[in-house]
Amino acid sequence: MEIKLAALVLVVTVAISAMATLAARRLALKLNLVSIPRADRYGRKVIPLGGGMGIFATLALACLASMAVVRWLWIPGHLGDIGADIGLDPSDFMRRLNELLMMLGCTTAFFILGLWDDFKRLGPMVKLAAQFAIALVAAFGADVRVELFIHNTALTSILSACWIVLMVNTFNFLDNMDGASAGIATICASVLLTAAVFSGQILVAGLALVFIGTLIGFLFLNFPPARIYMGDSGSLVVGFFMAVLSLRTTYYHEAHSGSWYPVLLPLIALAVPLYDFLSVTTLRLKQGRSPFVGDTQHFSHRLQRRGLSDVQTALTLYLATLCTGLGATFLYQVNRLGAVLVLIQTVMILAIVAILEMNTPHDPQS
Repeated sequence: MEIKLAALVLVVTVAISAMATLAARRLALKLNLVSIPRADRYGRKVIPLGGGMGIFATLALACLASMAVVRWLWIPGHLGDIGADIGLDPSDFMRRLNELLMMLGCTTAFFILGLWDDFKRLGPMVKLAAQFAIALVAAFGADVRVELFIHNTALTSILSACWIVLMVNTFNFLDNMDGASAGIATICASVLLTAAVFSGQILVAGLALVFIGTLIGFLFLNFPPARIYMGDSGSLVVGFFMAVLSLRTTYYHEAHSGSWYPVLLPLIALAVPLYDFLSVTTLRLKQGRSPFVGDTQHFSHRLQRRGLSDVQTALTLYLATLCTGLGATFLYQVNRLGAVLVLIQTVMILAIVAILEMNTPHDPQS
């Protein structure tokens, strides 16, 4: 029952996302919302930037539809024992309804901020301040935070807001070539989906499943050669959803490695995008440039300068992310030594990535 329902949700979401992305592409062209080729950017031709509209529309529709189904249709005797079959407690869902609505409101705020930037190109400090404001609302109002070993709501909310802003900018930075941000987010979300399923978190798993379906539908038009870009309106939403999933997933309370090591799961699953964000930021700062001014110094760009095609570059990014993500899924099964070995393996994978980036031929930024 659970697998069939999950498969149905995934297929329907993929179909809706693909149609929404097609509609967003047409609308973006009418509004002249397009990416213009520039010397410091990857794009080599004019491409619509409206992918974020399709991503947001699909996620919003899916969230509202699920709320409506549980709120109005989940009546004892009307739907049989579906709730018991999939482990979802309607009363728990209703208690969290306000949090879900607040989270959807924050998603809308990130979408509007990104869309505004796509049209008007806001300054980096304005964007950063707005991101922190929305992140704090999500942490305090929507309970999008993790306590770990700290039980101070104010402190954990601030730390969680910082993580949200980091994720938002990480996936915004990753949106630097065809299929990169959406493809990597799909893999990372799949790892978090696995963790949520093993922890029995049906609501979080459902949210992850809808998110994955949305990204796959978008990738039909974004995988190389891309016919649409997500733009900031998409990358900010994708980053926020990744932050929500990583903060709301319970990382195996009864893991063999103890309570601490499973907390490494989001860091290991997100190791490749975090590496790209931190390495590019460090390079820009060393060069005396703003970390928020785009360029072609990302891992993907350096792979291309080594002769890889767009498709080969995208697949290389996916494989690197899969390598770290697969290790993360075993954290709850291994003992402490095993958890340390998974961490070491992740560092070694990143070291290979760093070696591939060194002394890249014909690198205009180095």
